Amino acid sequence: MDSKKNSSSPFPAISFPTPGQMMWRRTIHHWGFLLGAGILAVILVVALLAPYLAPCDPYHQDLAHRLINPIWHADGTWKHPLGTDGLGRDYLSRLLYGARISLLIGFAAMSISAVIGASMGVAAGYFGGRVDVVVSFLITTRLALPVILVALAVVALVGGSLPMVITVLGLLIWDRFAVVMRSTTQQLRSADYINAAKATGCSTMRIIFGELLPNILNNLIVVATLEMARAILLEAALSFLGMGVQPPLPSWGLMISEGKEFMFFTPWLIVIPGTVLFMLVLAINLLGDGIRDITAPEGRS
Repeated sequence: MDSKKNSSSPFPAISFPTPGQMMWRRTIHHWGFLLGAGILAVILVVALLAPYLAPCDPYHQDLAHRLINPIWHADGTWKHPLGTDGLGRDYLSRLLYGARISLLIGFAAMSISAVIGASMGVAAGYFGGRVDVVVSFLITTRLALPVILVALAVVALVGGSLPMVITVLGLLIWDRFAVVMRSTTQQLRSADYINAAKATGCSTMRIIFGELLPNILNNLIVVATLEMARAILLEAALSFLGMGVQPPLPSWGLMISEGKEFMFFTPWLIVIPGTVLFMLVLAINLLGDGIRDITAPEGRS
């Protein structure tokens, strides 16, 4: 009896949280991540349910009911809660369908640029030598070209359409992927687990996809969120200048462009799409910054 009592420790056992529990705690206490994820989730749901939420056809024109004020004005009507534009189209319906255009362009352009930039960056950082020289030259050349001017020139020559805008933006915003992936790969290519994989005879593709990419995935996700927001803003700028998505598609940038003619009398035609565009870009940036803090907190104060 005495030996059993002496062998038992008077101090309670200390249980350390698992990595999954620590990540969950950081997630639920990161207000920026939660706010960004919440706003983005709302916009995504609205975009998916636009045909069921929209009170009217976003393409239907009714010149007899043009420039109706929103519901908060004295002469507003619930038939058009956000009023109508210069052609009598329901503004709420066009706003809901415009979320689809912005999210589609942002995600598609980001995906194209991610494949191009990440492939070039990983190849340059892992192989080095001449591959690194060629990729560095391409990155420098790309950084010397202003994105908005090149996009305007290409769209003006080829024509502005939804697939063309996505393709042009995807081929122009890959530089940040390449720079970040190149520097991250250079830091990890001499790591012990990479050398161990080489020593066991793993192929180059096995090392890159099985050992390297999982360890740089969080950096790739953060850059992807930044570039998605950048693509959305560039599309809005192109549409505002008349070189992006063409009418009658309900793009938020195009809605701002169409509303600038009436900005002194009906400023809400610019304020409403400008506000939702700001909220979307803010949500994506907050989400990306939150992912960075949650997945790699050691790099932040």
